[in-house]
Amino acid sequence: MKALRRPPTSGAGQGGAAVVPFAVARIERSLGGRTRYKYVHPRVEPEGRGWKVVSPNCSRNIDADGGDIDIAWLVPLNEGGWLLYARNHAEGCWRLARQGALAELLNDLCADPLREFWQ
Repeated sequence: MKALRRPPTSGAGQGGAAVVPFAVARIERSLGGRTRYKYVHPRVEPEGRGWKVVSPNCSRNIDADGGDIDIAWLVPLNEGGWLLYARNHAEGCWRLARQGALAELLNDLCADPLREFWQ
């Protein structure tokens, strides 16, 4: 899979200004249904052309002090669909996990049976 050291920096919301609040609200709403670390409060932040999910690292697997860590990065594609990246904390880069419809990717992110995202 493709790994990125730094995400592209072109403007967020290639689909237009109306897509930004809709996509962010949808991502935020879906995070309430996640399986892992339900007691932490992740947030959604703009990142490059998409949005990243950032959360306190309560397991302390990544940050021994329990600081905020990057969980996932969702990037809209110009032709429709989305890319979902997982953070490779050991290498300090994003790893492409999946491509598909936003609803499917959010389900994968929230269920996370292989602990790709919520580590």
